[in-house]
Amino acid sequence: MSDEMPEPVERAVEEPGDAAEETYEPAGPAPLGVAAELTGHPAVDARLARLAEVDHLPADGHLEVYEDVHRGLRAELTSLDTHPAPRPYDNRS
Repeated sequence: MSDEMPEPVERAVEEPGDAAEETYEPAGPAPLGVAAELTGHPAVDARLARLAEVDHLPADGHLEVYEDVHRGLRAELTSLDTHPAPRPYDNRS
């Protein structure tokens, strides 16, 4: 072993403004080009058509639209499970 200490390494210290600052701009909204097919059920088609709005929103705006469409589609599916009120019994035979 040696008792000698290694020489300290000099490091260049960058002063603010010395180096060209990199700027990052996120890409703007870009349509995915996915076409929605009509289902024939107007309420469902209206909900699905709303998905096209995300083509014009930044990514952080997508969640609100997706959640709203999901709630609407869930409501439409739930309405299919509800049974119509029973018809009154007609005893005129």
